[in-house]
Amino acid sequence: MSGRFISLLPPLRRLVQGGFLLFSLFVGVRFYQFFQWAVAGGDYTPRPPAVEAFLPIGALVSFKQFILTRQYDPVHPAGLTIFMAALLLAFFLRKGFCGWICPVGCVSELLHSLSCRGRAALGRSARSLPLRLPPWLDKPLSLLKYLLLGLFLYLILWQMDLAALENFSRSPYSITTDARMLLFFQHPSRLALVIMIALAVLSLLFRNFWCRHLCPYGALLGLLALAGPLQVLRAKEKCIDCKKCEKSCPAAIDITGKNRLTAPECIGCLECVACCPQEDCLTLTVYGRKKITPLLLPGGLLALFFAIWIAAVFTGHWQTSVADDIFKHFYLRISG
Repeated sequence: MSGRFISLLPPLRRLVQGGFLLFSLFVGVRFYQFFQWAVAGGDYTPRPPAVEAFLPIGALVSFKQFILTRQYDPVHPAGLTIFMAALLLAFFLRKGFCGWICPVGCVSELLHSLSCRGRAALGRSARSLPLRLPPWLDKPLSLLKYLLLGLFLYLILWQMDLAALENFSRSPYSITTDARMLLFFQHPSRLALVIMIALAVLSLLFRNFWCRHLCPYGALLGLLALAGPLQVLRAKEKCIDCKKCEKSCPAAIDITGKNRLTAPECIGCLECVACCPQEDCLTLTVYGRKKITPLLLPGGLLALFFAIWIAAVFTGHWQTSVADDIFKHFYLRISG
């Protein structure tokens, strides 16, 4: 594929990431307006279903319930839809949800970009920023997200039986999880505020700290991607060991030490393919055999994601069945 088209991948990814981030902010504002209508009156704003994308734990509960009963969550159907879409994208398209869609990943990369600009402005004294953790510390820290994932899977998939799942789904707590999330960010405790500031600082110092070390959602998607068909293949004989691919990799993967890039940390960003100066040294393949154009990954990602969304809308698996007055009733109970 022409290098001119491959070079379009990084700006295209920034455009897609920025679009989803702006949409997430729009959803947040709309939900805030809906919450204000519920607890304080005023102009009515419809509740945006996409706010449920920020409730992954509830979506995991809904997913297990769906597997056991084939019943779609009537309270947070959009959350379940987005969760299953992320699982499908991870398997078929290399954890592309993390690399192209996730707004948290986008913010993490914006913090990294801010760190790089600060380094350039400060000159020689800041050349070491952002820092890189030594391997003896980086690898154990990277296991934390799998430990968190294991905890959630144990509590939900192993410990909760069908009765517990159904009780949780119909509980006032489940109905108000979106509002509780809003209140958490509006009025964080001192401990929560310290943790959020610490994560922001760590993301400035260490690239994608949250995504690489702490995100259990990303850990789950990475494990699914291990069995997926898409792989980046490295032609060892063409590699000039310039390390440009590793410097550009948001996941800090040791690319030049591998012939096939199948690591669960890979987010499918294709930054390595785009920056490689050697033609056909790094190529996107299907199971390491058939080479395909890298633009098929973002194209397939967006097509599949929006196809799932459209299908959910037309089959009634997007809008909640909970009436606005019921949300209002329970929101008033927790708003204090």
